[in-house]
Amino acid sequence: MREFWKYLLFSPVFGGAMLFSVNTVYAGEIHTTSVTNNSEIKAENSTQDQVMAQITSVSQLSDVQPTDWAFQALQSLVERYGCIAGYPNSTYRGNRALTRYEFAAGLNACLDRVNELIATATSDVVTQQDLGTLQRLQEEFSAEIATLRGRVDSLETRTSVLEANQFSTTTKLQGEVVAVISDVLRGSSVNNQNITDKNTTLGARTRIEFVTSFTGRDTLFTRIQANNILSPNIGTPQGNFAFAGEDGTTNAEIDALFYEFPLGEKTQVIAIANAGAADDITDTVNIFDGDGSTGALSTFGTRNPIYNQMDGAGLGITQQFGDRLALSLGYLTGSANDPSPQNGLFNGAYGALAQLTLRPSDRIAIGLTYINSYKQPLLTGSTNATFQNLLEQGDPAFSSNSYGVQASLGISEKFVLGGWAGYTNSRSLTGDGGEADIWNYAVTLGFPDLGKKGNLAGIIAGIEPQVRSSSIPGVDRDRDTSYHLEAFYQYQLTDNITITPGIIWLTSPDHNSSNNDVVIGALRTRFSF
Repeated sequence: MREFWKYLLFSPVFGGAMLFSVNTVYAGEIHTTSVTNNSEIKAENSTQDQVMAQITSVSQLSDVQPTDWAFQALQSLVERYGCIAGYPNSTYRGNRALTRYEFAAGLNACLDRVNELIATATSDVVTQQDLGTLQRLQEEFSAEIATLRGRVDSLETRTSVLEANQFSTTTKLQGEVVAVISDVLRGSSVNNQNITDKNTTLGARTRIEFVTSFTGRDTLFTRIQANNILSPNIGTPQGNFAFAGEDGTTNAEIDALFYEFPLGEKTQVIAIANAGAADDITDTVNIFDGDGSTGALSTFGTRNPIYNQMDGAGLGITQQFGDRLALSLGYLTGSANDPSPQNGLFNGAYGALAQLTLRPSDRIAIGLTYINSYKQPLLTGSTNATFQNLLEQGDPAFSSNSYGVQASLGISEKFVLGGWAGYTNSRSLTGDGGEADIWNYAVTLGFPDLGKKGNLAGIIAGIEPQVRSSSIPGVDRDRDTSYHLEAFYQYQLTDNITITPGIIWLTSPDHNSSNNDVVIGALRTRFSF
C-alpha cells in the first residue's frame, strides 16, 4: 500500500498537478500562515492580490538551486507539464510547512487540474502510457482501497455514536474520590493534653468537575465537592492533612469556580469566583503539590506554607517573558461576597501575591515569591506561628509580609531534588501592637516512576513555621525546634486508581521538646474518571 501512495505522489500527472495547485494556493490565497520572517510577511502583504505568472524555467525560482534534492523533479515538471507557480517575489519555498486547510485547498485544485490535463491530453502532456499506468494501479490496489473505504465508514459510524452520546460539545465531565484511612501510631500528649483520637478513621473527599472551553484556549472550571476527612487532633496544627475538610460534614457544595483565558500570546488571566488558592495563580515549584489528590499527604509537604495565606475569590495574571521567565500577580479574598463592615472585596481578609518563576532549563525551576496579607494566618506550624491564641480571643487584625524561595532540580529523569525557605513578618494592628518573625524550611527528594511508570516516591524533611521572635501579646517565641519528616509511596495500580501509604513523623511537636514525638500513618486511595 505504501508503494501505491509513493507512486501517486511522484507520478508526473498526480505529483505535478499537486505541486501546481498547492503553490498556486500559496501564491494567490494564503500569505501569512506559518511565516516567521518579518520581511516575508511585509512582502506578501504588499503583493497579496498579485499572482506570479506561470514560470517556464526552474531558474526563475530564486530559492531553488541545482544542488537541491528535488531540483530535477521540479525541472521536469516545469519543462514537461508547465504546472509550477511561485510567490510574487520569485520564491518557491519548498521547505515551508503545510497546514491542513492549505492541503485541502490544494487537493481540491489538484483534482480540477487532473481533469483538465486528461481532457486536453496530448502526447506531449499526459501520455496514454501514464493513463494506462494509473488505471492498472487502481485495479491492482482495488482491494486495499476498498479496505480503507471500509475503515473510513466504520470510523464515521463510531464517531456518529460518540457524538450522539457525548456529555457536551463544550464541556468535559471528570471527577475523583479520595478515600483515606489514618491513625496516630505514636504519641500520647502534646502541650499537656492527651491525644484523644488514637483510633483508626476513614474519610472521603468526592469531587465532580466540569471543564468547559468556548474557544479551545479558555477554561471555565466548576467543581462540586463533599469532604468529611479530618486531620488528627494532636494538639497542634503541625502534621495536618492536605486533603482534610473543614468541618467533617458530607454536604456537597460549589468548591473551585474560575474562568481562565489568554490575553494575547504571552499573557494568561484567571478570574476566580470561589475557593481559589495560590496554585491556581502561579507555579508553587514542588513536585509533590497535588492538592491532596496526589503527592504529599501533609499541608506542609504540599507547598511552602506562605502560599496558604491566599484563598477565596479574586484575579490572577501570568505574563511570560520568553520560555524561561514568567511573572505572576494575584489577589484573593475570602470575604468577597460579605457586605458587612470590614469585609467585601477590598476591606476584608486578603492575600496579594507576586512571583517570578525562572526555568533556566527543562529540569530546573526557581520561584521567588512575595505575599502581602491581611488577617490571613498560616495554616500549618506551631500554635504560636498560626496565631491560635489570638484567633480564640476573637477576630484579631494583623498584616503580614512573606518572602519565599522555592527550587526544583531534576538530577535525572527518576530523581528530583527540591526545597524551599519561607519567612513571614506579621504585625498586630490592635492593642499594644508588636510583630513576630516566622520561618520555615524544607528539603524534598522525589523519585518519579519508581518501580513502575506513574509511581512517585517522596521524602520531605523540614521545619514547619516557627516563631523565632515576637513582641505580640499572646504570641510567644517557640523556644525549641520540631522537625517534620514525611515519606510516602504513590503506587499507580491502574490508570484510574492510585494507592499511597505514608507516614508523618513530628519530633518535639509544636516546637516544644517537652512533647512526645508523634507519628501519623495514612493510606490514601484515589479513584479518578
